[in-house]
Amino acid sequence: MAEITLDQIKELREASGAGVMDCKRALEATDGNVDKAIRYLAEQGLANAEKKAHRETAQGVVQSYIHGGGRIGVIVEVNCETDFVARTPDFQNLARDIAMQIAAMNPLAINEDEEMPAEAKLRGDEVVLLKQPFIKDSGKTIRDLVNETIGKTGENIVIKRFTRYELGT
Repeated sequence: MAEITLDQIKELREASGAGVMDCKRALEATDGNVDKAIRYLAEQGLANAEKKAHRETAQGVVQSYIHGGGRIGVIVEVNCETDFVARTPDFQNLARDIAMQIAAMNPLAINEDEEMPAEAKLRGDEVVLLKQPFIKDSGKTIRDLVNETIGKTGENIVIKRFTRYELGT
């Protein structure tokens, strides 16, 4: 097994946002390979997200976003378990990114389980927020973005509801 250095832990922590001990464990599991450790942490984050999915989310933020010189506006409610996490930069950035995503991509539902008009179902995954590619990184979906933040914060996070307004529609 390769010796894990503080520089490796620091590099992985900066790249992933994971905790020090999580970074150390990931590096130990991948024999010190930082790239593999990033993938390992992503997989663990997904597993952690699934474990936390049943937890109640009664705290959070209502985030607004205005785009296009006031032509498009979004209000989104993003929930977490505690007000402590709701005030963290990671959670605040997630809520802001989700609001921008809604403004840009005009989803019709948060997840595939919601009821949608028949013509919306014909458009496929592009109308489901959690399945849309993230506008800042098309290699991730919004579900991936939420799961990453769950991994960083250690709490369940749920996009509860949103409303999108567009001038003239």
